[in-house]
Amino acid sequence: MSGVNSSSLTPGFFILNGVPGLETAYIWISLPFCFMYIIAVVGNCGLIYLISHEEALHRPMYYFLALLSFTDVTLCTTTVPNMLCIFWFNLKEIDFNACLAQMFFVHMLTGMESGVLMLMAVDRYVAICYPLRYATILTNLVITKAGLATFLRGVMLISPFTFLTKRLPYCQGNFIPHTYCDHMSLAKASCGNFKVNAIYGLMVALLIGVFDICCISVSYTMILRAVVSLSSADARHKAFSTCTCHICAIVVTYVPAFFTFFTHRFGGHTIPHHIHIIVANLYLLLPPTINPIVYGVKTKQIREGVIKFLLGDKIVFILDK
Repeated sequence: MSGVNSSSLTPGFFILNGVPGLETAYIWISLPFCFMYIIAVVGNCGLIYLISHEEALHRPMYYFLALLSFTDVTLCTTTVPNMLCIFWFNLKEIDFNACLAQMFFVHMLTGMESGVLMLMAVDRYVAICYPLRYATILTNLVITKAGLATFLRGVMLISPFTFLTKRLPYCQGNFIPHTYCDHMSLAKASCGNFKVNAIYGLMVALLIGVFDICCISVSYTMILRAVVSLSSADARHKAFSTCTCHICAIVVTYVPAFFTFFTHRFGGHTIPHHIHIIVANLYLLLPPTINPIVYGVKTKQIREGVIKFLLGDKIVFILDK
């Protein structure tokens, strides 16, 4: 086998096959992905810059949004350029260790993205249920510790993926039918028993995904109870509107995530493989593309910050009038 160390059955490199069966459509597939990637990079970097420079946005909600934007833009950057090289230049070869590194960052960052969405749900809960204590509960120190804990959780839970995958023998070939290095795709490409990989992957999904979703569900249950108890219809509408963007981010993130997770384990023979690969790529690219647009359109402070940056203070003053 090309690129394999015969003594250890460890390949020197992998061949990422892209989207098998759709090779003739690579150019057309690449165009929307490239367009979405440009929007994601510009939008998320713009949000980070705006939040760091606008004093009106120096609040816990926007700090968490900046953390989400940083996670999103880093996540899509780990996969999309490599995918476009496959589509445009047929550059399919990736070094074995580089593949493991990409796998680690993809799963660590998706875990971190889920954690940040959970923190944003807690932020909305505190803001709506304890508005007078909001600033004293969510201090800068608390936000920093929460962000660091989310990062460390991802690193500690995902690091074993690297060792579990590296120990597997690859005697059947070094071809991976995907556009990036994914844990289960790498495990299935081996000729060894990857049951431990599958079980540990399921455990990590439960520890990260299910835990975060439970926290989000509890937060929004408490928010709903608090909002319904408000006597003023305007107050109820205002409280609900502050959660709209976050709910959109949750839906855009978790729906393709669940599809990708379950098809990898239970739907491999019923769903065409090219559909699975395309949805897996959308899972990494759709949230970074949609989130800046939704928050930019629905959040007044961000909208005003963008207008101020582009057109100056006078325009914002006129619009407020």
